[in-house]
Amino acid sequence: MQNDILCSEFSSPDLVEKLHRFGVLKNYREGDIILDENASIRSIPIVMKGMIKVIRTEEDGREILLYYIKAGESCIMSFLGGMHNEKSIVKAEVEEDSEVLFLPLDKVSLFIKEHPDWLDYIFRLYHKRFEELLDIINAIAFKKVDQRLLNLLHKKSELTGSDTIQTTHEQLANELGTARVVVSRLLKQLEEEGKLKLGRNKILLLKTLNP
Repeated sequence: MQNDILCSEFSSPDLVEKLHRFGVLKNYREGDIILDENASIRSIPIVMKGMIKVIRTEEDGREILLYYIKAGESCIMSFLGGMHNEKSIVKAEVEEDSEVLFLPLDKVSLFIKEHPDWLDYIFRLYHKRFEELLDIINAIAFKKVDQRLLNLLHKKSELTGSDTIQTTHEQLANELGTARVVVSRLLKQLEEEGKLKLGRNKILLLKTLNP
């Protein structure tokens, strides 16, 4: 368990052991949906490897990216919905091949009482997601689409640790809640400015993009 991602999140070996004992480990491929909107929440996901993106869909079918869940993290929306027996209000989609540990809801409640580490983990996640959602609101309210696109590319590069981003214009448009034609035009403009190079389902950043 020396290289276990959970050991870096929790100081209690007992809690880490219980998470492995009661959790169910599953593997997913890029593009898989692990939780859909209006679905019942029966367990809480903890990402062990890979990355998940959490999306909100509007009534007109448009989507917007809320945040990413990296290795060692969980979805605070699942925590809140699961604890109150509510349906999911978000969709969780696999951004890159992932390994996810699912913890039953009854254990989530039990660990809150038994392990201060677990409660601290939830509060840390809540604080981080709250700040990320504030950033989303700020971007939608005050930033133009081109700046939001740059922010998104920068975020993806930072999360993956690579200057090459595997994505499509359609995916970027969905995550930004805008039209594909708008994203394609802005990407072409950035390519002409020498900031990136467009490929088939990938984008190569040629210089650091500051959000």
